[in-house]
Parts: sequence; structure tokens; C-alpha cells
Amino acid sequence: MKRMKLFLLNGLLLAGTSILLQTVGISFNVYISGKIGAEGLGLYQLVNSVYRFGVTLALSGVSFASTRMVAEELAHNSMWGARRAMFRCLLYSLFFGTFAACALYFGAPVISLRWLQDERTLSALRILAVCLPFVAMSSALGGYFTAVRRVAKSASAQILEQFIRMSITVAIFQFFAPDGLEAACVALVVGGSVSEAGSCLYLFVLYLHDRAKHDCAGQAGGHFTRRMLSISLPIALSTYLRSGLSTLQQLLIPAGLKKSGSSYDVALASYGVIQGMVMPVILFPSAFLGAFAGLLVPEMAECRAMGKTQSIEIIASRVIRMTLLFAIGTAGVLMTFSGSLGDVIYQNEEAGRYISILAPLVVVMYLDSAVDNMLKGLGEQMSNMRYNIIDSAMCVVLVYTLLPLLGIHGYLIVIFMSEIVNTSLSVHRLLKVAGVRVNLTEWVLKPALCIATASTLTQLMLHLLGLAPDGALPLALCIAVCAVLYLFALRAVHCVTHRDFLRARAVLTGK
Repeated sequence: MKRMKLFLLNGLLLAGTSILLQTVGISFNVYISGKIGAEGLGLYQLVNSVYRFGVTLALSGVSFASTRMVAEELAHNSMWGARRAMFRCLLYSLFFGTFAACALYFGAPVISLRWLQDERTLSALRILAVCLPFVAMSSALGGYFTAVRRVAKSASAQILEQFIRMSITVAIFQFFAPDGLEAACVALVVGGSVSEAGSCLYLFVLYLHDRAKHDCAGQAGGHFTRRMLSISLPIALSTYLRSGLSTLQQLLIPAGLKKSGSSYDVALASYGVIQGMVMPVILFPSAFLGAFAGLLVPEMAECRAMGKTQSIEIIASRVIRMTLLFAIGTAGVLMTFSGSLGDVIYQNEEAGRYISILAPLVVVMYLDSAVDNMLKGLGEQMSNMRYNIIDSAMCVVLVYTLLPLLGIHGYLIVIFMSEIVNTSLSVHRLLKVAGVRVNLTEWVLKPALCIATASTLTQLMLHLLGLAPDGALPLALCIAVCAVLYLFALRAVHCVTHRDFLRARAVLTGK
């Protein structure tokens, strides 16, 4: 029970940090969108699509490698083994981070002029290249703190990074007033690059301090390089292919929208609304689940290393159930208040419409995140690689064929098909390796009925009282009322039982 309490407390800490950062991040997006507009957001998202591939190349699966290796060594009480594992992972991250930085820096002219076909992106790409070694090492260090269950340190690094990013960016916009979209993009990436370097140095100091407090006890497992490569390379190959195909997909989107009849500026603006405005709102509630999902990797890795098959089945079953309960409720809330969210956050009617369309996909996206982390903890990297390749290749074909015909609606179809196919394959694999039995009535149908009831009652109350969620505080109160009604409905149909409350209280009190 003490172990479970630590897991819960770490998850709550990460969730709180993530919610704080995402709240600040959305506020920052509102500020940026006011400065550079939807077209500027679209241009920045294009730069980010290339940068994300650079990050993928820099990371090369090191985060999961460090988490799993350290967790496996600690499962056998070997702090000495954990140190040796981290040394390998840091060297690995430094090598791939430097390689990715050189590739992006020297390849920036070709990427900006031929791939993006927009020379305004050249300077931003070169600045972003410099921070890739820091990103890679931060990922390895973050994996260590996840494995040793001291996530407060990595959480503090995330807060520091966001603070530096925002401070520098706002200072540049306030005191230097960048003129034009190119200068605005440069201002954004300068803040990001400096914040990544600062976060990495901070994490490294914390790691040295944490390491010095523990004796080098225990017998190391051995074969560290081979083990690291067996974990990281399958993930790396998967992410290379998926990120490369995803980058290609993102680059094809403005061109495809333009072929459908839109001008380049209009296409870039529509792309900016979905990627820069809507997706942050859609993914915002996942901060809570995402924190716990990341902690599942060392938990599953230790259960697998010690042969606890029954524990794996129990953990997987509970995680799927709770994820679905949360995601279905979230999807209902987003659909109910989509128009108000677009108006209150961005003062943009188009953003509200896209939130409503994409809200049902929340269930699939949140479930996919939890399932992927459990599969990685169980050593199913090759399965993830296959599914990601299938998903990304399918998306490229669909973007190339659908967008010229259907425009932005074609892009929405691609998003739905991508998430559904990937999640279906991943869930099928987890059910097979973990032996989980799905209860569709209790996990899906009843929660869907509960959130429909809660949403209807909330709207009826607003109508009878003559109120409207037309401000930040009224909207937050309406969402809170809907959430409370949803919880009561879940309790009424026994989706959440008295035993669940007792278990939660036992975990929190340690009794």
C-alpha cells in the first residue's frame, strides 16, 4: 500500500504540474495568437513540425531506456547498476542530440526553401537546432527521476523551463517588437531554445545531487549497452519513421488545402487554428491522465522483471477502466461547451466549431496514451513500432488524396482515422499480452449515458436560470457543475463503487 500511495502522490504531483503548465501554455498561446494571428501560428506550427522530427532524432528512445533500465536495476536493489545505466544513457543522448543538431542546422536551407517553401523559416530552424543536445539529455534525466519515483524534481524543471520560455518571449515582443512573421517566429524559438538549455542544466545538477545521497550498493545486472540499445533502438526506429511520416504529413497539409481552392495564407490560417488553438484545448484535460500514464512504465517494467503476471492484469484493467471513465466525461464536457470555449479562450468562433467536431476523439486519444505507456513498460516496443508505421503511412496517403478534394474537412477525417486505427491496434495487443477482459457496458456504455445526462441537466439548469457561460468564471462553474453531476451519475449506476472510494482512502492514508 505504501508503494501505491507513492505512485498516487507522484501522479498527483505530475498532474498538478502538467495542469499548471498547460493552463499557462494556453494563456501564452492566446497572447501569441494576438501578436501574430492565425497565419503566424500556422507558420510557427510548420517550423515546429520539422523541429519535432529533430527532437525525435535527438531523443532516439532514450527516455524509456533510462526509465526501464533504472527501474529494473532498482527492482534488484542495485543503485550501482542504476548509475551505470544512466551513464550509458547520457552518453547515448549526447551523441544523438549532437548529431540531430548538426543535421538540422546544416540542412535548414534545403528544408526551408524546398520542403517548407517559405524562406521565413530558415533562421528559426537554425536557432532550434542548437538546443537539441539539451533536449536529449533532459529526456534521459527525466527518465531517471521517473524510475526512482522522485518526479518532483523533473516537475520543477518543467516549471522552470516554461517560466524561462515565456519570460524571454514576452520580453522580446515587449521591448523589441518584432516586425513581420519571420521575426515573430525567431522570437518564439529563441525563448524556447534558452529554456531547454536552462532546464537541462538544472536537471543535471539535481541528478548529481540525488546520486550523491545514495550508496553504490547491489550487484549490477550487466550488458548495459546491449540492454539500452534493445530498448531504445526499436522505439527510435518507430519514432523516426512515424515522426518522419508525420512531418511529411504536416508539410503536405497547407499544399493540400491550397489545392482544394484556398489561398496559401488562408490554408496556413486554418491549419494554425486547428493545431495552435484547438488541439491544446482538446489535450488540456489529458494532463491529469498523462502524468499517471508516464509512471506506468517503471511499474510495468518492474512487474514484468519479477514475473508478476497477475499484477500486470490488475493494473492494466484498472488503468483502462479509469481512463475511459475520465475520457468519456471529458469528451462530453468539451462537446457541451465547445462554443463557449472558443469564444472565451480565443474569441474565435471557428475554434469552437472545431473543438465540437474533435471532442469525441478525446476518448480514443487519451486511451491510446495510457495503452502505449503500458506496452512500453511490458517490452512491446516492436509492436508499437509496427502500429506507428502503419498509422503514419496511412495518414500521408490520406492527406495527399483527401485534402485536395475535401479541404479542411479532409484533414479532420485524417485525424479521426489515424487515432482510431492506432488505438485499436495498441489496445488489441495490450489485451492479448496482459490478459485483460473488457466490460463494454460498465466501461463505455454507462459512462456515455451518464455524461449525456449530466450535460443535458446542466444545459437545462442554465436555460431555466437564464444564464450563459459567456466568461471565464461562469464557464468554469458550469463545467464544474457538469463534472459533479457526472460523478453522481457514475455512482448511481455503480460505475464508481463504494469499494473504489475505500481503496482511494486507503491509498491516501496508507492504511
